[in-house]
Amino acid sequence: MKMFLISDNIDTLTGFRLVGVEGVVVHEENEFQSALQKVLDNHEIGILLVMEKQAQKFSNLLDEIKLTKNIPLVVEIPDRHGTIKGKEFITSYIKEAIGIKL
Repeated sequence: MKMFLISDNIDTLTGFRLVGVEGVVVHEENEFQSALQKVLDNHEIGILLVMEKQAQKFSNLLDEIKLTKNIPLVVEIPDRHGTIKGKEFITSYIKEAIGIKL
């Protein structure tokens, strides 16, 4: 299985290309939709990496894939400036999921 990155900046894409991950840089919804369709058509791609800001911006397109498809696994990653979910995201996620405060 391969990974594919849909990014909003060239720096992130360049970094991932250095480790063998192909991808594209997109900014508009039609570009994002086209890249997404390319990923869905390629059965070798098992993991789709998407920048957090794009995942929020185009959540309507990604939610359908997350709910109806087993593959590819959609993984939201932060950009070089850090996550937009906040520093306490993981601990609050664990607390919500299993009720344990860390």
